[in-house]
Amino acid sequence: MNSAFVKIAIDGGAGTGKSTTSRLLSKRLSLLHVDTGSHYRSLTKYFLNRKIKPTDLVEYLNINKVPFSSRVLDGKSSLLIDGIEADLRDLRSEEVNSHVSHYASQQIVRDMLFSYQRSQVDLARENLFSGVVMEGRDIGTVILPEADLKVFLSAQEKVREQRRTDDGEIDQILSRDFKDSNRSSAPLMESTGCLRIDTTYVNAEEVYSTIRNALPLP
Repeated sequence: MNSAFVKIAIDGGAGTGKSTTSRLLSKRLSLLHVDTGSHYRSLTKYFLNRKIKPTDLVEYLNINKVPFSSRVLDGKSSLLIDGIEADLRDLRSEEVNSHVSHYASQQIVRDMLFSYQRSQVDLARENLFSGVVMEGRDIGTVILPEADLKVFLSAQEKVREQRRTDDGEIDQILSRDFKDSNRSSAPLMESTGCLRIDTTYVNAEEVYSTIRNALPLP
């Protein structure tokens, strides 16, 4: 890569290959990998542990602060809440999978994460990365609309479900996608001018090559 700092936004539904693609880009192009889905999962687990319902969030957050910080390890930034990083097994559990869309649809939750997620660009610069690759469901539309490249991944339902099964997860893919696509705040949708890739019949290397070739880099 050249000396220019690059920002890549990757959006798409569950099981479309966002994380696999982001990890490849991060490793090969020295980009900070930011998985915003894990941010919402971490908050979901945090609120579930405290028995705070989505409908009670405004009242709770008007009284209580939720301090965020970051840990950068192996090219990836992880969210810490109260200085604690949630266990990956908890974040991918059936409990969190079934509740995360309910919490993520709350405007107050999206508002509290907006600045933190935007700050990851500065974190990448401070840690001397060549750029940032951020994955989620509203990156190209809300968080990084100015990204150098915006990508939207899709795949057929059966393939996405099989990928989740292969990962040992029980996930309500269609239900989550419907809720996230129809929420009033930052819905899951393609951003203007995005590179759309159907990952149903292509492997990770092919997806990587398509994105790499679309980047404004030598």
